[in-house]
Amino acid sequence: MKFSIQNILEDEKVLLLPLEETDFDNLYEVASDKKIWEQHPCNDRWKREVFKIFFDEAIQSKGAFKIIDKSTGEIAGSSRFYNYNETDHSIVIGFTFFAVKYWGKGMNPSVKKLMMDYIFQYVDKIYFYVGAYNFRSQIAVTRLGAKKIKGEENSGSENSKENFVYEIHKNQYNNTD
Repeated sequence: MKFSIQNILEDEKVLLLPLEETDFDNLYEVASDKKIWEQHPCNDRWKREVFKIFFDEAIQSKGAFKIIDKSTGEIAGSSRFYNYNETDHSIVIGFTFFAVKYWGKGMNPSVKKLMMDYIFQYVDKIYFYVGAYNFRSQIAVTRLGAKKIKGEENSGSENSKENFVYEIHKNQYNNTD
């Protein structure tokens, strides 16, 4: 099935725009806060050279977004779709982060709802990979209705760390407010 994993998505609170190479400095300004990465497996992503690797991979994924707070026009963070599996009818949502000032303000559920409402038109399952010590994100994905299904070693381009894999099926997703 052909579909875009980088459509513009929007609700009354947030605007998700395709991430562009010219967004690096503005997004790094958000990502340079050490607090964002404290519980993350790659907890030095606040460093410019480490974030640059992350950003380049986001651009290459062709599924990354910058998240705009519509009330201020500021970049609030980033998220992406990746690893579409046509056989499994699944995709991963992840690499999400927000400026600390948006924590606990409902931004993450708004963003994830937009992404899930859109992508469930094309897939049957969504996966989330969350660091074993990233308790904030674990709580956030369970609030979306995702269930932890396993732990696994992340062997990406950054340091290898343990992740938990969460899954939500289309038929379990309640897309009402």
